[in-house]
Parts: sequence; C-alpha cells; structure tokens
Amino acid sequence: MITSFVCLGILLLAAAGIVTHWATAVRQHQRRLDQLDVRIHVNGIRGKSSVTRLVAGVLREGGFVTVAKTTGSAARVIGPMGEETPIIRRGAPTINEQIDVVAAHVTSEVEAIVIECMAVRPLYQKYSQDFMVRSDITIITNVREDHQEEMGETLEEIADSLSATIPRNGVLITAEDRAHLRQRLEDNAAVLGSRLVHADPLTVSDEDMAGFDYVQFKENVAIGLEVARLLGIPRQRAIEGMWKSVPDVGVVRLKWYPVRDKQVLWIPLFAANDRESVIGSFRTLAPYFPKDGTVVALLNNRTDRGRRAELFAQMVPHDLAPQLDHVITLGAYESQVTRTMVEGGYPASRIHSFGDDVKPTLDELLDGIADLIPGQSGVLIGMVNIHTHQAELLLEHFAEHDGEEVFDEILEASRPHRAPAGTARLHRLASRRVPVTTRRSDR
Repeated sequence: MITSFVCLGILLLAAAGIVTHWATAVRQHQRRLDQLDVRIHVNGIRGKSSVTRLVAGVLREGGFVTVAKTTGSAARVIGPMGEETPIIRRGAPTINEQIDVVAAHVTSEVEAIVIECMAVRPLYQKYSQDFMVRSDITIITNVREDHQEEMGETLEEIADSLSATIPRNGVLITAEDRAHLRQRLEDNAAVLGSRLVHADPLTVSDEDMAGFDYVQFKENVAIGLEVARLLGIPRQRAIEGMWKSVPDVGVVRLKWYPVRDKQVLWIPLFAANDRESVIGSFRTLAPYFPKDGTVVALLNNRTDRGRRAELFAQMVPHDLAPQLDHVITLGAYESQVTRTMVEGGYPASRIHSFGDDVKPTLDELLDGIADLIPGQSGVLIGMVNIHTHQAELLLEHFAEHDGEEVFDEILEASRPHRAPAGTARLHRLASRRVPVTTRRSDR
C-alpha cells in the first residue's frame, strides 16, 4: 500500500513538473511574440516558401530587423542580415518546430517575423495561427487542388481550410486570381473582423521582374508589394529587397546542357504539382523556349502519389498537349498513366516508357532523350515529383556536369550584395541590448 502511494506521489510530482514547464514555455513564447511589431503568417497551396523569402526581403530592406522561417524544399531560418541556417530535424517534422524557432531566434532586437505555415489539417492550421504565430497579416498565396484528404475535395472547401490562419481584426493578402474564391476568402476574413487585400500581378512590371536571376512569378512579387504598401515601405526599396532575397532550394533556374550531340534547356519544374500552377508555369516559361525546339516532358510518378499521377496523366492531353512534343514516363504507374493519356487523345507514339517498368541506366536515359530531339536544341521539363530513381539520376547528372556551378543558398545568403540596406543599423543593434519599450518609443 505504501509503495502504491509513493508511486502515485511520484507520478503527481512528475505531472506537476510537466504542467509547470509547459506553462512557463507558453508565457515565454507569448512574450516573444508580443515584442514584435510585425507578425506575418504565410499559407496557401503554392509559392509559400518563395513568398516567405520575398516578404522577409521587403521587411529587411525596409529597415525592420526581421527573422523568417521557411518549410519548403529545405527548411531554413533566415536571420536579420539575410543569413540562412538549416533546420536539423531528428525525426519527422512537426508544427512544434515553430515554437523552437521563435525561442531560438526572436531576441529583444527583432522587430518582425515571417513564418511559413507548416500545418495542413485545418485544426492544426488554426492552432498555428492562434497560438504559435498570432499574425496581424496573413498571406494565402492561392487556392489550388492539393492535400484533398485533409483540406477538402473542392476548391471552396480548400479555401475554407486555408482560412483557419486568417487573423482576428487583421489583414489577409492573397494573389488568388479567381473572383469567386477571393470572395469566399473575403467573407471568411470578414467573420473575424479582418479585411482582404488582393495582390494583383498586373501591378508588377517586366522591369520589376528583370532583377531576378531565377524564374519568379508576378503573383508572388505582387504580394511582397502589398506588404510593403501596408507597412509604408517605398515601392522601389521593396523591389530591391525582393531582388536581394535568396531563392528557395527548389527554385527553377533555366540552364542549357549538352545531352549527347544536342543542346537541352533543362527546366526542373518538379515543385509545381497542381493543374493551375503547372499551366501558369508553362505560360511564364514559354518565352524562354527555343524557336522550333522539341519540348519533352518527364512525367515523374512516385508510388505514394497515385492520385497526383492520375491528375497529370489527364492534364497532358487536355491542358498541355499543344506545348508538348513528347512525354517520357518515369517512376511508377507507367501503364496506367499511359492508358489515361491515350484515352484522352494524346498519341501513343509520343509517349515513351523509361521508368520502373524499364529501369534504364543514366546512359539509356540520355540516349532516349537525345533521340527524341531531331534538331540541335530542345527543352526537357521535369514534372510532378522529384524523388524517383530516374529523376534523381538526371538531377545528379546535370548538377555534376563539368563547369556547372552548384547553387548553395547558405553560401549565397552571405554575399555582400544580398545584405539589406540597413546593415549598419543591424551591426549597432548586435552590439547592444535595447529594451523593447525604449525601441518602440523611439520609433
């Protein structure tokens, strides 16, 4: 009996310790958030990581001491000077990572945070907003068909799920281009006392885009400009901040490579995996295609992405056929996706199997690609997913090609030309601890 009471007492003490530790952590997290002048939560289906980086660049160039955190192809914390730190995970990623980032990087000098939403399920998205970020400005980049298992089957349901991160009495910015979905987001924002701001890509000029050394989209830049307008940052300064921002690991860079005796423009478009994003990307990329060049798409399907494989198999005949001369299937589901494409009207003679059914070597892949290009130049577009054996063979081949400069975003972030305009101010802040109340009263 005594032993039982002792064990119960130990359990109660342990539980009390856990609750006390949790309550202390909560208070500390809330204090760190409260000190910030700007809190921005970035959600949406496509472009979250890119927008997080662009918006952080706007804030840094606008004079805000800013910390950003992305959850894209490679999770990163981006510091006030634009310096990047990789996030090392010991297990599967969880949304509690956001709390750890705030604890480790939001010091008393930091004035703004831009944080990419990690959650997919609406309940977790709401928890992320209401507790972890508590943003005044939320960005929903767009509404697209993806993660239907968690977010809903229709676009309207997905819009409602994304709306879980809308702030109370704040601002929602979106570049969603369909009026009925924008209206749905606006209605959801109004319920919470927030207003919607439309980031219109028509406000972004070709001159604004000329400063990017990678493929960027006007919708993303328009969001950055709306953030700048809300915070009183001059437009040109905002543009320059976005130019300086280092792109995400999965960004599309257009480069030419020799493939046997042909020259091929390699476009790794693997990150775009919904219908609207792919069609929009083709529209953006088309001016870069060589005149009369053969366009070959790699339809790259993972075993755990069967639904996505079916989506792209339908897109080829119905949405992409005029742009594609040939389709090469990689990875899984080759017979199924080929059948779907043929049934949709895409010629079987222009579909070529080089995936798990064939298991080609790298040399066989390169020979097959070159054979499909009758002229001297062509375009090779990787679509749908990255992680199949054949796609990784090609990615490694192009990355290791003689003369290829590997883009290291960690190193690139330290380049002097990437530093924000307020570098001197940041150095001063680093040398002294400024109380939050003093800093705010001086502004």
